Amino acid sequence: MTTIRAMTAADWPQVEQIFAAGIQAGEATFETQTPSWEQFNAGKIPDARLVATGDTGTVVGWAAASLVSSREVYRGVIEHSVYIHPDHHGHGIGRQLLEAFIAVAEDAGYWMIQSSIFPENTASLRLHEQAGFRVVGRRERIACSQLGPHAGAWRDTILIERRSR
Repeated sequence: MTTIRAMTAADWPQVEQIFAAGIQAGEATFETQTPSWEQFNAGKIPDARLVATGDTGTVVGWAAASLVSSREVYRGVIEHSVYIHPDHHGHGIGRQLLEAFIAVAEDAGYWMIQSSIFPENTASLRLHEQAGFRVVGRRERIACSQLGPHAGAWRDTILIERRSR
């Protein structure tokens, strides 16, 4: 059984391992190394950070977000990430975590959730579409990947968003 709860500093070692696995796979992020807890904590909004835990309490996934801009007009707009441990892909944890994240974010007053997803990450694109996200555009040749199956190649991203009802 999966439990979704607020992320704490004590979760960081497991969250960082999942983040590192996403970096290594090459389909989740342009990042090439995980941040420290202090960097992660400073860069993510505190009222919308969640972890999914399995039966033993082990973290199997996480979701967090950053503000898109410090400008007042964008105060309700965030960019999120959802990561699931590779051993737990395909078990519905991503869906549970994303649905809970959307609810927490909306309760905190965020009215638009965005993300940029590599076009090759079709599972994430499908998951987000099923959760009410829509494609707003494609950003071409954003940055050259340093790791994973696309190392040395320029990468496109698909910009998606979900607006509160």
